[in-house]
Amino acid sequence: MQFSRIAFFCCCALILFTGIFYYPKWNKPHSEATISWDVSGYYMYLPATFIYKDLKKCVFKDSIFAKYQPTPDFQQAFLHSSGNYVMKYPAGQALMMLPFFTVAHLYAKFSASYPADGFSYPYQLAISLGMMLMAMIGIWFLRKILLHYFSDTATAITLLIVVFATNYLNYASIDTGMTHNSLFTLYCLLMWSTIQFYKKPSLTKASLIGCLVGLATLTRPTELISILIPLLWGIDSIAAMQQRVSFFLKQFKYVLAAGICMFAFVFIQLLYWKYSSGEWIVYSYQEQGFSWLRPHLYKGMFSSNNGWLTYTPVMILFFIGLPFLYKKQQQLFWVVASFSALFIYICFAWDIWWYGGSLGMRAMIQAYPVLAISIGGLLDVLLKNKMYLKISTGFFLLLCAYYNFWLTGQAHLGGLYRAGEMTDAYLKAILFQYKVDDNVQLLLDRTEQFKGAPASSTEIYSNNFDSESDEHATALYAIAGKSLFMNKEKQSTPEYFFTVPKKKDHFIRISATFRTERKEWNTWRMAQFIVKFYKGDSTVKYNMVRVFRVLNDNETKHVYFDAKLPGEFDRVSVYCWNAESDRPLLIDDLKVFLFEP
Repeated sequence: MQFSRIAFFCCCALILFTGIFYYPKWNKPHSEATISWDVSGYYMYLPATFIYKDLKKCVFKDSIFAKYQPTPDFQQAFLHSSGNYVMKYPAGQALMMLPFFTVAHLYAKFSASYPADGFSYPYQLAISLGMMLMAMIGIWFLRKILLHYFSDTATAITLLIVVFATNYLNYASIDTGMTHNSLFTLYCLLMWSTIQFYKKPSLTKASLIGCLVGLATLTRPTELISILIPLLWGIDSIAAMQQRVSFFLKQFKYVLAAGICMFAFVFIQLLYWKYSSGEWIVYSYQEQGFSWLRPHLYKGMFSSNNGWLTYTPVMILFFIGLPFLYKKQQQLFWVVASFSALFIYICFAWDIWWYGGSLGMRAMIQAYPVLAISIGGLLDVLLKNKMYLKISTGFFLLLCAYYNFWLTGQAHLGGLYRAGEMTDAYLKAILFQYKVDDNVQLLLDRTEQFKGAPASSTEIYSNNFDSESDEHATALYAIAGKSLFMNKEKQSTPEYFFTVPKKKDHFIRISATFRTERKEWNTWRMAQFIVKFYKGDSTVKYNMVRVFRVLNDNETKHVYFDAKLPGEFDRVSVYCWNAESDRPLLIDDLKVFLFEP
């Protein structure tokens, strides 16, 4: 049996094991279910159209949200000036989910066990398994594409890299309902259809290419750039480009067929917008948009908050492989390099460049089939090279695979990976760990960490709030004596000012004791423990931690954090802010220490 076929089955086995046995998302409740968060937004077209017949008003949402709670509120659509709701996300993903939704709906309708409401267990299961099937189809066609240009061994290793060593594993097996998984497969089908078209052109193949580009665009409008793949595939010179233009001019019927099919899919979205809002074009992402002149390239690549190469380091092989692809396979180099450069630019021009609750840079995943061409070309060369290069590459790939498994585990059952909140200090503290001290979570906030034992430590401020003149403290439910108190009505404590000796490279450690009856789970509403450095009336620096990261129901806990002294300041203050939360919080025994490194 071919090595690449064995690799394909290993990839499928890993996807199925991860999605069915390790973390069966369809069994999870509320916002952790398969149809939750963004997925529920892509999916919402289906129950609204086929079950409730209410695409405009979405009246059904209240009962669904009360029962299933896929998101904290109705984020899947926005209220248009017409008085109707307009879905935030395009309809392409819903179209690809339609077969699996249909199977689930028929089962629920004729079963007495589950309500046919679009969100019960059969729907969650069908979408999860159906999109896993979609992933395996994509891997099969990626194998066929790679075998067309590279050796069986290079193809096999490339498949294993994509599934075992990148964040594609998470989106192919657990978060399957996200668009990146299905777009990955669409790109594989598009590349294979393009190869077949140029072997023997036909109207059927041209129409299929148009349908795939149209469906990708209907899923995510920026995927319109997928049109570069059939246009540039196989071109390795100016002469080849001229021949391609001449071919399309002479055989314009292929362009026409592809264009009609592509527009037919895009027209689905235009019709929906016209039906729901009365307008042919609606920008449904509202305040979100692109910074075309200032793309976030460095952060998008290397940030600890979802940087692409930070969380998928194996993709450095794509960049290393480009020169080899240019030397050995120029007919592939230009389409891969042109498409990838434009894709990366668009991906990181998006203002929310970290893409929210994401495991690594999820927006890059659909480009992996194209990027895999460069990796396959590099491996073809490495496999013919010296043994020490093969061994060192093998160790690197094993480390990347382990890192990916660790990340996937910590994003779900482990819980150490915090999507959209990661910082350099926190990532370093948890890297390859499986259990850490609770206080490590505070590194997710705007704080610093004094490492090691200080040469000296001096207490420079202390306040137990027991003074009768402190009108902001209360004896009611106090931790000891009197304590500061915050709740829904009282959102902030006073700022307590003190002086700090100006010493280079010194730190201060701010500590206090906190008590609460009820934990605040919403990160952005967690009470903040803040230190500010002032120069005159201007803030030159501030550090803070969210105390509810480590404070649980009916718990009293000592919380501390560090701040390095800035170069210029003349006074310092400490206070707490409840961040619009309604959770009651008591604060006592405030202390500040000066640490000499």
